[in-house]
Amino acid sequence: MYKSNSIAVVIPCYNEAKQISRVIKTIPNYIDHVVVVDDFSKDNTIEKITSIHDHRIILIEHKKNLGVGAAISTGYKWVCNHDVDIAVVMAGDGQMDPDDLPALLDPVCDGTADYSKGNRLFTGEAYKMIPKIRFWGNAFLSFLTKIASGYWHVADSQSGYIAINKKALHAIDWDKMYKRYGQPNDLLVRLNIHNMRVVDVPVKPVYNVGETSGLKIRKIIFTIPFMLIRMFFTRLFKKYMIRNFHPLVLFYFMGILLNILSIPLLVRFVYYWITAGTIPKVNFLAWMMLTILGVQFLLFAMWFDMEENRHLEPDILDKT
Repeated sequence: MYKSNSIAVVIPCYNEAKQISRVIKTIPNYIDHVVVVDDFSKDNTIEKITSIHDHRIILIEHKKNLGVGAAISTGYKWVCNHDVDIAVVMAGDGQMDPDDLPALLDPVCDGTADYSKGNRLFTGEAYKMIPKIRFWGNAFLSFLTKIASGYWHVADSQSGYIAINKKALHAIDWDKMYKRYGQPNDLLVRLNIHNMRVVDVPVKPVYNVGETSGLKIRKIIFTIPFMLIRMFFTRLFKKYMIRNFHPLVLFYFMGILLNILSIPLLVRFVYYWITAGTIPKVNFLAWMMLTILGVQFLLFAMWFDMEENRHLEPDILDKT
């Protein structure tokens, strides 16, 4: 128990034989349940887990590899079915420091937030400690996630070190959750649809502890953005059209439409510029007008979205 709340740590793992024993053994005593979900590992991860004598361990084995998102969802469903107050996700590769657990749990236990997530970028050492390609990839996906989710105050969207309360756990349909890398991004959008309060908590970046990353940058750099685009439109439809209409939907629609219409004009005047050495004035002016109006509509839509979600930004930093 932590502050009178039952806590379960969900650990998704796939081929984590090197680190899983250390991860489990360093979980604090105030954690009530350690739900380890093995995603059909091919090494001896299962043997490592079963060799640990800890009554808190609940081992769930997938019969085939479904992805890290699916493993987390399986753990969440166990938590929901056993009426646990708060679930925490920790990776099986040792990249999440147990010392950061109280900072993640406090805003959820105190009722300040429904969902708290680790942010490795608060520290000035993040750029030095995180591999550069992952750092810049994270920055790009975090920007897209801000737009897609409506949580403009949230950064480090790829961080899976989170704490989520019972209310949020039971609001989400875990069977529909994104099953691969990108689950944290997908979840943020779904949380916003349900108006859950989300807060970023500074955590320490942990790298080079013997972990083996299964993350393939070339794959997720395309799959996650497309997922975010789909979820962005899902959020607009469910939150601002079905549940409560908001004119920002029209601003987004006009901004996207005008920018799409400007593309043929851009291609046409560039073509004439290259082939004939001249720029059709009317063509250029029409392109410039559509582009300016389109960008303005998008900026106003983002501003409206930011203001509409302002109440979902608990401010815990001023209280610490």
